[in-house]
Parts: sequence; structure tokens; C-alpha cells
Amino acid sequence: MPEGHTIHRAARDQRPMLIGHVLDISSPQGRFLEGAERISGHVCKAVEAYGKHLLYDFSNGMTLHIHLGLFGKFRAIKVPADEPRGAVRVRMISATHVVDINGPNTCEVLDMSGRDKLVARIGPDVLRADADREKAWKKISKSRSAIGQLLMDQAVIAGIGNIYRSEILWRQKLHPNVAGKDVSREAFEQIWDDSVALLEKGVKHNAIITVDGAVKARSKYGERVNIFNKPSCPACASAIRRFEIAKRRAFACETCQIAPEI
Repeated sequence: MPEGHTIHRAARDQRPMLIGHVLDISSPQGRFLEGAERISGHVCKAVEAYGKHLLYDFSNGMTLHIHLGLFGKFRAIKVPADEPRGAVRVRMISATHVVDINGPNTCEVLDMSGRDKLVARIGPDVLRADADREKAWKKISKSRSAIGQLLMDQAVIAGIGNIYRSEILWRQKLHPNVAGKDVSREAFEQIWDDSVALLEKGVKHNAIITVDGAVKARSKYGERVNIFNKPSCPACASAIRRFEIAKRRAFACETCQIAPEI
């Protein structure tokens, strides 16, 4: 599933393509015909990322809400448009560009009330200037749930996904199974600041890079990570433990990240 940096990068790239333009919106796949009709022919006023959610605001007060889920993706090209590739749920055409959205988990049109309710459910987004870290701290500091689970809860902190979760906790020498209530305020601040720095780097390079001093890899996704899906710890050479938290893969070095006593 795309993590928060991917959505913020898409918002950054698509703003000059779409904002201020009257958009011709269609559903080549045919599964979003009614929604497309509600927003087609209106001016795109804003493209906003909230964690893993992307919101396109229109001059008629409607908002297109996209959550890519596991398999969704964006494709942007200059006009004239070529034929849609694959099952394109939404095609947006401005005077200069075509933006196609394939396979999103969520694709819906919201009115202003629905938009407000959605944003209220999303936790503070570490990449947004208006993020309220105090709100995240209050939830974490009162929770008996593992910090590894809380960081993946988009109602607690928005934008951090599975790879960043394991990498950030390793970098901060905090085991994923430590309860939120046992995380110190200092440790929380370090987690937050590291999250901001790493996701900002992800937006810049359009890839997850958590290894200090590393550049984007030449692989398909360009990732450079320390312990996620790795056999051993780069700091101490201990074997990386692989386990599950809330049915998602988690990784930890139990030499560098001391597990809580049971």
C-alpha cells in the first residue's frame, strides 16, 4: 500500500496540472460514471493530501476522495490523451494534462459535510504544516496498544505505513511491542521528528530512503532501508526478527531494540 509520501508527492505533482482548470472527468472503466458526472465541467480549486487520502476540491463544493489501497495508482501525461491503460476508474483532463487513476480502494464524491467528517477522522499528518502532534501524543500516551500498532493507525498518526513503521522504530531503538503508555515524551518527539524528515525525503525522491546518506536505489521502487525485510541488522549484525502486528509484517532487531518484559 502506498505510504504517505507517495500521496503527498502525487498532490505536489498534480497541482500545477489541475488547479485552476475546468476538468473533463470521465470513467473509462464505467464504475464511476455517476460520480464523474457530478464534478465534470467544474474548476479544480485544490488538491490536498491527508495521510493516505487525496482530496480534489471543485468549484461546485464537491470533493473527489481517493484512497489508493493496495493496488491503486496514478498516471499523469500531457495532452493529447492516449487510450486508457488498464481499468481506469477516473480520468481527469485539463487544458495541459491527463491524470488517470486505476484501481483505487476508495473513489467517491463528497459534499462539504462529508469532506469535513472524513478529515476529522484522519489523525495528524506528519507532512502537513497544520499537523497537531499534541493530539497524536495524547492518544499514544494513554494507550495500552503497542507503539508498532499505533503508528499504523491512521486515526492516531496519518501517513506512516508498514515500511516506515519498522524503520523509524529501529532508528529510534524502540521495540514495536512497547505499549504506547510506556513511550516517553522524548521518544515520541524523536519519532515524530524522524517521521517528518524521512517522509519529506520520500516526497523529494519519490522513494522510501531511511538509510542515512543513501541515494535512491536503481530498483523498481528505489527503496533504501535498514531492516525491513532484511536478514540482519546493519548496526550489530544480529538476525532481524520477523513477526506480525495486527496481521501486518513487522521487523525488529531485538539487540538494538529491547523488547518489553512480559
